[in-house]
Amino acid sequence: MKLKRIIILICAVCLCLTAFYGCSRKDDAADVHVFYYTYSDPYISTVRAALDAELDDADISYQDHDGNNNQTTQTEQIQTAITKGAKMIVVNIVTTGSDDAASGIVTLAKDADIPVIFFNREVSDGIVNSYDKCAFIGTDAAEAGYLQGDMIGDYVVDNYSAIDLNKDGKISYVMFMGEKGNNEAIYRTQYSVENADKKLVAAGKPKLEFYDKTNTDKYLLDRDGKWSAQAANEYMTTILASYTPQNKNMIELIICNNDGMAEGAISALTAAGYNTGAEGALTVPVFGVDATSAAVSLIGSGRMAGTIKQDAEGMAEAILKTVKNGLDEKDVLEGMDDYNIDEDVSKVRISYDVYLGED
Repeated sequence: MKLKRIIILICAVCLCLTAFYGCSRKDDAADVHVFYYTYSDPYISTVRAALDAELDDADISYQDHDGNNNQTTQTEQIQTAITKGAKMIVVNIVTTGSDDAASGIVTLAKDADIPVIFFNREVSDGIVNSYDKCAFIGTDAAEAGYLQGDMIGDYVVDNYSAIDLNKDGKISYVMFMGEKGNNEAIYRTQYSVENADKKLVAAGKPKLEFYDKTNTDKYLLDRDGKWSAQAANEYMTTILASYTPQNKNMIELIICNNDGMAEGAISALTAAGYNTGAEGALTVPVFGVDATSAAVSLIGSGRMAGTIKQDAEGMAEAILKTVKNGLDEKDVLEGMDDYNIDEDVSKVRISYDVYLGED
């Protein structure tokens, strides 16, 4: 009985210590406040987990904030954090279509004389250059499109006969864009098709054809301005009601600008009996971007063709370096010479890579 009480007491002490240290690292009085455009984005969730781990290991006090895809909410969160004494802010900005929101955030940081690091969702060079304690960490928006296009082109050329379901000598595709006005979405939409077409033409094949000839945009857009699996699922479910192997107009290729939308499209395909992973089942090649754990699993099971890896851990490591510099009152990019940094602007680039499954 005494032993049981001792064990309970030890557990209670451990819980108290965990609660104490957890609060000391993640409370409103934290030194560093990290603002995410939304927690619901699958890739952003991986960045958040990686960055939390990095900050915990470095024993830096921090507080995460969910903007819930609302710029007004995020800006108010930033104002509150600065008022409460934040020493540094790290921002995954909601609105990327104009400089207005980013300019307002930089003004708040500048007035408080604290560093501001933008990440993932790119802000303009002018915004970064407007404040000597500002930097951006992210990818080259066009690179994912180039890599995805090359990956798709190679795949289609190598598997043309199998992909051409209605045997008309052409490949019809669907493009799920994501967010209108977002550079990543714009460049992925453009270059994934352009680069794929270059590969096809070089191999003597026709260019890809968007499945709906009445859609002059040649993409489908999430009406809520998100990159959601639900939107892709709903679109794909509607498409599959009319586009079928029996009608000889089946969609033959699906391009998604992130893995969340790829998951949604595959869910709709599976519900219709395709992309089940079963031997002999009809599988439409689906491509995404991010290499989330869900996408890696889908590729491993044969239900998804490929993705472009966006290095969440690498991004978190780079952010941590800037955070340490900022807290130590150094130049935010000090000691980062081994990173690819843009000329004449403090923008750190994290490289993409092709992922087609484990070798």
